[in-house]
Amino acid sequence: MDGKQLIREIVKGNENAFEMLYNRFSTKVYNTALSYAKNIGDAEEITQDVFVKIYKGAGSFKGSASVEAWVYRITVNTSLNYLKKRNRFSFFKKAFPISQSVDFNHPGVLLERKEQAAMLFSVMDGLADRQKTAFILSYIESLPRQEVADIMEISLKAVESLLQRAKHNLRLKLEKTSPDQRKSQN
Repeated sequence: MDGKQLIREIVKGNENAFEMLYNRFSTKVYNTALSYAKNIGDAEEITQDVFVKIYKGAGSFKGSASVEAWVYRITVNTSLNYLKKRNRFSFFKKAFPISQSVDFNHPGVLLERKEQAAMLFSVMDGLADRQKTAFILSYIESLPRQEVADIMEISLKAVESLLQRAKHNLRLKLEKTSPDQRKSQN
């Protein structure tokens, strides 16, 4: 069954169709959420929220984009909203410190690159939301640029512009974080 057929079946209440959709997209949703949250527990919670939204919102799927683009859009929006909500209460963390370790091991990162990836993901937090989204979908999730444009509901040219700004901003932030890195690359 293709994605649009699955959505139509979910609207009819077919639980098997929902399970098939979940099996098809859960890893992608989780990995994208993990790219934003950088914490396994948060990524799992975001993933659960995404699939609840998909189940409840299946009837609102218009079919103008692919199901994959629709799922990614829900994932990106849910991730960003989750982080905004979490950051809204960050003043509590400062006032009442609780030991919370960053639990971040993205499955797409090779073992020998874990330290570099952790630094990149932490620096990515400083990017504007749209730059971060374009970067994650393009470079972390390896989606084609046109699909990124469809997910973000912007033009291909706008995606390219966001990626250029994201790379520029990341380069500046990484140079500030570890100036020795640049010297060793020259």
